[in-house]
Amino acid sequence: MKRGHTINQLGIIGVAVLQILLFTAAWGLAFGVRFDFTPPEQYLVLLYATWAMAAAVKTSTFIAFQLHRIWWRYAGIKDLEIIGQTALAASAILVILLFLLDPGGGLRVPRGIFVLDLLLSVFLLGGLRLVGRVSRGRLHNVFSGRNRSHIVIFGAGDAAEQLLREIDRNPAMNQRVEALFDDDERKLGQRIQGVRVYGTTEEFPDFASIRRVNEVVIATPQATGADIQRMVAVCQAANIPVRVLPAIGDLLDGRVSWSKLREVDIHDILGRKPVQLDGELLSELLKDRTVLITGGGGSIGSELVRQVRRWGPRRILALDQAENPLFDLLKSEQHSDSKVPIIPVVANVCDADRIDGIFRDWKPHVVLHAAAHKHVPLMEQNVQEAVHNNVFGTGTVSDAAGRHGASHFVMISTDKAVNPTSIMGCSKRLAELVVQQRTHQYPKTRFVSVRFGNVLGSTGSVVPIFKEQIARGGPVTVTHPDMLRYFMTIPEASQLVLEAAAIGAGGEVFILDMGEPVRIVDMARELIRLSGLKPDIDIQIVFTGTRPGEKLFEELALEGENATQTHHPKVFVGSVRRPDPKLLDAGLSSLTDALRRQDGAAVIALLSELVQEAQLSAVPQVGSSSRYVEAVRGGRG
Repeated sequence: MKRGHTINQLGIIGVAVLQILLFTAAWGLAFGVRFDFTPPEQYLVLLYATWAMAAAVKTSTFIAFQLHRIWWRYAGIKDLEIIGQTALAASAILVILLFLLDPGGGLRVPRGIFVLDLLLSVFLLGGLRLVGRVSRGRLHNVFSGRNRSHIVIFGAGDAAEQLLREIDRNPAMNQRVEALFDDDERKLGQRIQGVRVYGTTEEFPDFASIRRVNEVVIATPQATGADIQRMVAVCQAANIPVRVLPAIGDLLDGRVSWSKLREVDIHDILGRKPVQLDGELLSELLKDRTVLITGGGGSIGSELVRQVRRWGPRRILALDQAENPLFDLLKSEQHSDSKVPIIPVVANVCDADRIDGIFRDWKPHVVLHAAAHKHVPLMEQNVQEAVHNNVFGTGTVSDAAGRHGASHFVMISTDKAVNPTSIMGCSKRLAELVVQQRTHQYPKTRFVSVRFGNVLGSTGSVVPIFKEQIARGGPVTVTHPDMLRYFMTIPEASQLVLEAAAIGAGGEVFILDMGEPVRIVDMARELIRLSGLKPDIDIQIVFTGTRPGEKLFEELALEGENATQTHHPKVFVGSVRRPDPKLLDAGLSSLTDALRRQDGAAVIALLSELVQEAQLSAVPQVGSSSRYVEAVRGGRG
């Protein structure tokens, strides 16, 4: 081990000596260039008289600027700047010393010598590094050329340029970029890092038929879902595997790297645009604050934890009644660069004493209430639990937030709360009314609800279920050919929830822009194609019928809410429809009694009264519904 270290040190010293020799040689070379390599005798004497001084000055500045510590493998523009600064400092010191000491006895060094010496110093030192880096790459190419992966990049912008730089810096990646393709015809024929923009993406199959291509990388983070879908189709037609760079909104640090490439998935096909957040508002809301996130181990809750950490809160309380999701959250975040502590809190939101103790001990400023039962068919079979958790759990947490002086309370709602036909949707609409009522009870706390549709990749959502069915060889089960749903990504939903929290004055129901609804059967077919298979040929699609409580399409706003856009283009606010406090209190009291009696029929009747737009059916009997069992086993929508 010591012997290897000694050899390494000797190598570093040898390289440093070589650089100093070149640095010093620039002084003599400058004289040669100035006089066409035949200097007059008096200037030759002057060169000999000043060379030792130049060597001493250049060695000193070389060490002072620590040029020997620059690693050739990663030398770049910044290192060239340091070389220039070193050469400039050496020239300035030489000018002063030669003026003061006058070693030429009245014969001055021509001014052009100093300029030439400066330029040659930069050229020789910078060139040495460039030669070392290029030759290292060339040698690696010679020895590993047969096993290299031949890559084509779709996109000829900043992202592609960063990927090309990374490949160039890391020959061990063993990648060779054969060509770039871009649909901007102004770029055709241009070169980036020496790689030619060969044509548009539609021309790629012709290129692939005559050139070796192992993989295509889509490096267009701003591309729409339709663009990604078209590019993937082109690659599939050529039978070439494809990976994609995540959207800019998903690259939280803004950096593009090879390690961030991943397989194309349905998120890319949907093509949600990156969210632009009001940093000043969010910083004012969250910085140095204690933030409580209920349902903190769930899909939305855990993403809220990650998003909130970016804004520098004092601490985050992640509350969940299930310990395993909290454990998984802490494990996933332990390597994060953020120093904001995540405090796991195992508690049930319906436990009033426990919740009150948490608020008393920690005094959270901001409460993000994501805890809820969300599965429509399951809640059809568990009516009392849906109401107990979604309505009275929300009441417990919001009441504690008001009594203990939290500044903001935000409830995560759902599009299923609009004209609800399910127990889950109805319970969430009633929870919205409870949150609105808290505005009158606790005017110092801003109580708002944020309503949106399905999120991709959340627990129990359609995408992971479809993927599992495809992996098993099918069939993929869809409830109805005309089933439509709104979708957005988990990070997008979480970011917009924070934006709504920051702009809410109290009492509002915010509605997020979900874009255009997506046919579930179309999503199923696209996922089958992304798996390299053919819908209805390799994988069958089976329609199982709608499940209890389901609608063919969801709505985002109630009739008469007249949602208007806020200052954020993706956040809308419905016109406030205040609940009658006395009627709501009386109804909630009756609902409490019905729950105590475990009277499901009475619970549904009271829900229908309290939520006037609800369209609920009678209570199903647990375990007796074969339709329910089939829905849980596979029917999805």
